[in-house]
Amino acid sequence: MKALLKGLFYLIVLLAVVFAGGGLLLPDKTHVERSAVIQRPPAQVFAMLDSFKRFNEWSPWYALEPDAKYSYSGPESGVGAGMAWEGKQVGRGSQRIVESVPQSRIAVALDFDGSQATATYTLAAEGEGTRLTWALDSDHGYNLMARWIGLAMEKMVGKDYEQGLARLKQVMENEPR
Repeated sequence: MKALLKGLFYLIVLLAVVFAGGGLLLPDKTHVERSAVIQRPPAQVFAMLDSFKRFNEWSPWYALEPDAKYSYSGPESGVGAGMAWEGKQVGRGSQRIVESVPQSRIAVALDFDGSQATATYTLAAEGEGTRLTWALDSDHGYNLMARWIGLAMEKMVGKDYEQGLARLKQVMENEPR
């Protein structure tokens, strides 16, 4: 019995060393991005993204929990416009526009229950439409758990971004020019 407890102790120490050492070797930043071409001019796409009032029309997370509580703050659009949510499945968080460059770029500060990240929308004219690139950037610093979670972000968030872009494309292309 004593040998079993001693072996268990050494196993726990070994796992802790692997977790900490491995975590320090992982990247301290995560970047995920997806893009799509929307057959609408940059001004129209920009207007949709520069406000959160219609965010849930195309958000990949809204369908998960349409009954979550949403609130809005600040101006209707542009820098300072904000949105917060709280639900059982979508958790608690907020987003606020921190940069708004007409027809080219919007940066959004994200807070997921204390974890910060930045989302950016980059717009570029492409033919008669707009290439929209949606990116997420997280800086994990020395947070080892966040670094481990960062390994899965590409798969988790990438899929959501693809769904969101597809939905945004559908919503926008069904509207008049």
